[in-house]
Formats: sequence, structure tokens, C-alpha cells
Amino acid sequence: MEGSLMGYNFLGSSGLKVSNICLGTLTFGEHKEGRPGNLNETAAHAMMDRFAELGGNFLDTADMYQRGESEEIVGTWLQKQDREKFVVATKVFLQMDPNNHNSVGLGRKHIMHGVEQSLKRLQTDYIDLYYTHIWDNATPVEQTLRTLNDLVRAGKVRHIGVSNVTGWQLQKIVEHVKLMGLESVVCLQQQYSLFTRETEYELLDVCMNEGIAFLPWSPLKGGLLSGKFKRDMAGPGDPRASRIGWASEKPETRQAESHPCWDHFNNDRTWNLLEAMERMGKEHGKTVAQVALRWLLQRPTVSAVIIGATKISQLEDNIGASTGWELTQEQV
Repeated sequence: MEGSLMGYNFLGSSGLKVSNICLGTLTFGEHKEGRPGNLNETAAHAMMDRFAELGGNFLDTADMYQRGESEEIVGTWLQKQDREKFVVATKVFLQMDPNNHNSVGLGRKHIMHGVEQSLKRLQTDYIDLYYTHIWDNATPVEQTLRTLNDLVRAGKVRHIGVSNVTGWQLQKIVEHVKLMGLESVVCLQQQYSLFTRETEYELLDVCMNEGIAFLPWSPLKGGLLSGKFKRDMAGPGDPRASRIGWASEKPETRQAESHPCWDHFNNDRTWNLLEAMERMGKEHGKTVAQVALRWLLQRPTVSAVIIGATKISQLEDNIGASTGWELTQEQV
């Protein structure tokens, strides 16, 4: 793309080429259950406009983000674009209707209904990448995979991904796909950053062995790796610290957390790492956030890093990690 500041990678074995910075849309929509500071439709459209101007072609949303409002905002924006130039990902699992007991999970009934609703909100005929949002203990994985395979055969979905699983769960999915001759899982979306490295225990190995693309979410650990936090901060009363740690490793606790745990991060491990990143950033003329994102982009099987932003300046800074420079092996 002429004038692009973006790097591009293949998305696993899909044949798709995606910008290595993916714009996450959790911050789109002002539903009462959304997070403070979220963007309205006008501001979200301006964010996506700038993302596209800088070469971005990969958008990530979910049906549950602001109860469908995020998908709706992406959908109205797509109406003004050449749809074929963009790779749009969304997810299914979480309960959309609190009054419907079957409006949740990865069973055939909910997936078939969920995909139709997502297509309507996105105002598109197909979804490029359809994720299972989390693991479903209530539904046999065979049923879920057959349903997703049917959606690909019907042309409603192009590719399948999974998110928020353990190593054994991902390997089980892969083996069932092979055994049953179904559509391959092309990518995994999982929390991964310099502060959340449990993913390296097994999941990265599965991805490397099976040719699955890896897409980290919360790459700046809820802002902790943004560079705005310093060793001498006043503590949890400091407004800059008010959202540290919002992105918990466990989905069930992430839902319940209303107050982050400052004490968990306020230690020498945190400050030594951030100060080292700041030194490395100065060596390259880059910010701490760009160092955090660049480190992820240089990890095995990472095709793209999913960022979130509420300001265009944040978006532009993050995209500065995409291409044109690398951390040395020693720095990594």
C-alpha cells in the first residue's frame, strides 16, 4: 500500500495478509455497560479512518463489545469503504440476551443465531475471521467445530480462530479438526505481553508446531507498558494508576474486577523492566509502548498485535512499532 507505515504478515496458513497491527474495537460504543472513555460512532469512525490511512487492514471486534454496539459502529464504517480491502474479525460465546438461557456458549443453536446477528450489525455478507471467544465446558468440541465448518461451507465465514484457551484445549481442537476433516483453525488470540508470559509455557509451542498464527491482546497490559507509569508515582490514588491491571489473566476475574491491584505491580520487577525498556527505546528513538509492541512482533508465530486506543495519538504511536526497525537479539 503506497505510503503505508505498516508491516504485513500472513495470518497463519490462511493465505490472508494482514497488517501486523490489528485495531481492536473494545473501546467503540457508549453502552451503559461499556468502559469509561469509550468512543462514540463519530470518534470511532475517525479512528478507523486514520488506521486505514496508515495502512491498517485488520479490525477486531466481538458481539459482546457494548452489547453489539461495537459491531454496529464497524458496520456503518464499512459501508463507506471497499469491503474487500479489510479483514474483519469478530467473536461468539458470551451472553447477548440475559433473558434467554440459550443466548450463550458454543452450541450449534447459539453460534448459528450469533453469526446471523453479527452479520446484520456489521452490514456485511461474510466475516473474514470468526473466533470462539472462550472455551465452553458445556458443549462437546466436536459440535462446535462442525458448526463452524458449516458456516465456512455456507460462505458466511471465511476462516476460524479461537481465543482464551489453555494449551491442552488448543491441542484438542487441532486434533479434532484433523480427525474429522474439518476447516483448520488458523489463529489463536490470547493475552500476551512482557507482563503476561504464561502463554509461553505451552500455547506458543502448539502454535509453532501446528502452523497457527498468534495474536496477542492487551499487549500493553492495560496501560502498564505504555510508558506513563514511573517508579516514584504516588500510588493507587494517582489518576494515572487508576486502571493498572484491568486486563486480568483469567476471563472470569476480568469480568469481576472493578478495582485493579496496584500492589501486584508496584515492585522492583515492574520498575526495572520499564526502566530497561525506556533505555532501549531511547537507543532506537522509540517510546516504551513501541518497544513493548515490537518485542511481541518479534516473537514466534505472531502475525499481528491487537491494540486498543481512545485517542488517535495513541494509535499513531502504536503503529510506530510496526515496521522499519527491530530490537536487537540482546534486547529481546
